[in-house]
Amino acid sequence: MSRTLKAISLSLVILVGFVSVQATSEKKAPRPNAKEIKKMKAAMPVKATVKPKKPRTILVINLCKGFRHSCIHYWDEALTIMGKKTGAFTTVISSDLNMLRPEKIRMFDAVLFNNTTKLGINPKDTPEICKGLMDFLKNGKGVVGIHAATDNFDKWPEMAHIMGGIFTGHPWGSGGTWAFKIDDPTHPLMKAFKGKGFKEKDEIYRTAPPHYSRSKQRVLMSLDMSDPATKGKASKPTDADTGISWIKEVGKGRVFYGSLGHNHHITWNATILQHYLDGIQWAIGDLKADATPKPAPKAVK
Repeated sequence: MSRTLKAISLSLVILVGFVSVQATSEKKAPRPNAKEIKKMKAAMPVKATVKPKKPRTILVINLCKGFRHSCIHYWDEALTIMGKKTGAFTTVISSDLNMLRPEKIRMFDAVLFNNTTKLGINPKDTPEICKGLMDFLKNGKGVVGIHAATDNFDKWPEMAHIMGGIFTGHPWGSGGTWAFKIDDPTHPLMKAFKGKGFKEKDEIYRTAPPHYSRSKQRVLMSLDMSDPATKGKASKPTDADTGISWIKEVGKGRVFYGSLGHNHHITWNATILQHYLDGIQWAIGDLKADATPKPAPKAVK
């Protein structure tokens, strides 16, 4: 066998192996049981925060080429319930990145990255997919990210900056309970919290410059470093300002990101579900809210 044929054969073996691992991982991925789905339905907002201007459809991408979070099917289910119960949108779930191509993505009002990781899309290797997503956003549509959605665009710097963060670690692990403060208590997307900070057990991603910057996005809430347990996990100077959710305008479009959502029980936390519904409706363009960046509160300057 020639070297070329050997190389091709080896590549095929690697590819088949990768697909097999992905399929096995997907098959073993936990799915919410009947009791958990009942909790989701009970915790879900009863109606849309604002009436949609027209029927809305969001594309939920759940593909992972890196670490696959066990909460993905939980969010698939929760988002489907959210859309049906509130009437805010219809949900289409897909693991096919070709759905982001110009001719397909135009059918949607927003794209939501559900804990996707290491998607590998970049202008050199996947130009049509990148063009589809970027034109979609800049021409007036929405992009939403839940938790691991900042762990995708290391090969596409422009999109990494647009998301407002990139994965560099999670010193605040899923087994700990951390404190959160509301940075923008009067903002329409923060009404669910009624101006009060809270504690929650979840995994929190580190945010750091230059991707994360309060000069480029409106940070709605962040880790509360006045809490000893939360501050105790901070190991870098930039950890003092760790954003949790934010919004930003890109061209005519809108980006909403929320870090909460690693642990399964977040999908039946009524307050956080309301916050995410509001964020999605803002990203779609139905809920109006100011996205002007604001400086950090004095405590984290």
